[in-house]
Amino acid sequence: MAPTHGTHPVLVASNRGPVSYTKDESGELTAKRGGGGLVSGLSAIGPDAGALWVCSALGDGDREAVRRGVGEDGVRMLDIDADTHAAAYNGIANSALWFVHHMLYQTPLEPVFDADFRRQWAAYETYNQAFAEALAEEAADGAAVLVQDYHLTLVPRMLRELRPDLRIGHFSHTPWAPPDYFRLLPDDIAAKVLDGILGADRAAFLTRRWADAFTECCRAVLGDDFDQDTQIGVHGLGADADFLRERSHRADVDERMAALREQIGSAPDGSPRKTVVRVDRTELSKNIVRGLLAYRQLLDDRPEWRERVVHVAFAYPSRQDLAVYRDYTAEVQRVADEINSVYRTDGWTPVVLHVKDDFARSLAAYRLADVALVNPIRDGMNLVAKEVPVVSDDGCVLVLSREAGAYEELGEDAVVVNPYDVSATAEALHEALTVPLAERAERTKRLAVAATALPPAQWFLDQLHALRSAGAGG
Repeated sequence: MAPTHGTHPVLVASNRGPVSYTKDESGELTAKRGGGGLVSGLSAIGPDAGALWVCSALGDGDREAVRRGVGEDGVRMLDIDADTHAAAYNGIANSALWFVHHMLYQTPLEPVFDADFRRQWAAYETYNQAFAEALAEEAADGAAVLVQDYHLTLVPRMLRELRPDLRIGHFSHTPWAPPDYFRLLPDDIAAKVLDGILGADRAAFLTRRWADAFTECCRAVLGDDFDQDTQIGVHGLGADADFLRERSHRADVDERMAALREQIGSAPDGSPRKTVVRVDRTELSKNIVRGLLAYRQLLDDRPEWRERVVHVAFAYPSRQDLAVYRDYTAEVQRVADEINSVYRTDGWTPVVLHVKDDFARSLAAYRLADVALVNPIRDGMNLVAKEVPVVSDDGCVLVLSREAGAYEELGEDAVVVNPYDVSATAEALHEALTVPLAERAERTKRLAVAATALPPAQWFLDQLHALRSAGAGG
């Protein structure tokens, strides 16, 4: 008897889905919709397209929803064993693949690929296999499947073996490591990661730099086994201008702006203080500590800025289930406190640090920013760099790391920095703070145009169209 295929012509697979569930003390489940480029993009094909989003249950609420059969149309949530998910997600995806692609290891001590790592890798394979089997079950004949990110690098090859009729794409939202760094991974696992993605008809990246690095890794690791039939694509995700501009002028954002202005205060001569704004998760790659050190260097080197500038730093805790992230978040707080203890005066707090996530407050800071500091060690794109110019009220100067993917599109109108060079970043902050208003406004206009060139809906549709035209067979 021939196998029965599913009915969905378009499928998306990602670790995190578009909805999450929480369970209160009474056992009642509450659904919360997520945002982001994929959510916006998938909505662009319309509710009648028969699309399905396959994702993982991430917490107790999600798992309870799966067990009760609670869910939303167009979403299939997988109840993967919690220990398996933790080993795959924290042990491999976030503590190995993420670290490799962002080049974060302190190599005298790490990584250590031992027996525990091999057990985690087995869980990663199990986790990827669960996705592949669900996608194979749900996909219609010849369906287009868009697999997302470093959590699911093995899915394309696994799915190809189950369903050779499908058109399969893989998109990497991270940077891709250069060959010498990628080969920190054990040889067999490096090959499996690459071969997994090469199971797709099309592998796509945020910038040409990351796409080229992937190809170079394939040549270095796979050699003669490198299957060049997989099409390589680049889709630079942009900011959603319409959403951001509308959302940034709602009443709650105006309220946050008033509160921030009060915290910032005025210079001794009564003039408005300048603001250096950053909005980030306390992700190790975001380089928040060096940003704070550069601001301190600015106050040391340029005493004329004391009491005339405030660093508004939003550092929202990330991955606090990993000790290294908890330690990093604590270091951000410590350095901010140290700067304030050294330089604070009765009417001036040099660093205004917030660690509780608040999207309306982030938008308020975007609108107020004189300078936006975006200095990651490495970043696949960095949408903050693209969002600030879109909503800025009076124009803003972007201080941008050359290691952010956004540099390829925005570097010409930004003040560009080496993210490791604290002294040069301090000087870049001074340069940015002294850009004349007219020039600042013109730069911001050009940045906003570049930042919104490929908004989320078009970004998704471009990938879907390119995949469909790529043809089946990986």
